[in-house]
Amino acid sequence: MRCLTVRQPWATLIALGEKEFETRSWRTNYRGELAIHAGKRVDKAICRQEPFKSVLSKHGYSEHNLPLGAIIAIGSLEECYPITIGENARGWVSGNEYDFGDYTEGRFAWKLTRMAPLNPPVPVSGKLNLWEYDINT
Repeated sequence: MRCLTVRQPWATLIALGEKEFETRSWRTNYRGELAIHAGKRVDKAICRQEPFKSVLSKHGYSEHNLPLGAIIAIGSLEECYPITIGENARGWVSGNEYDFGDYTEGRFAWKLTRMAPLNPPVPVSGKLNLWEYDINT
């Protein structure tokens, strides 16, 4: 299975369905099943800021109890959109998405769908870029 390591709290926001787009500096042609791996670091300062703090709190999370170093959700990578000034002006991203991502022109918005949290998470070391892991082992 293809996996993507995402730093916390963004990984948990994706797993909870609160973050629909993951913004990256690079494009991918891959579409299909995708596991979200929570990296081993937490941006504690961002966890204390709104809207991060209230969205995490709504689900029982804070900077102190986010899962680390594990695959925490499985879903699908549906599309990869280039971010342009024209696209941003259309308002296709709404709600907290602008706060939860970097929509600078030249970046890419990966549309994630059908995310389902894993309980329990699967402990595994992450990697850069998209990487493969057999979740059944």
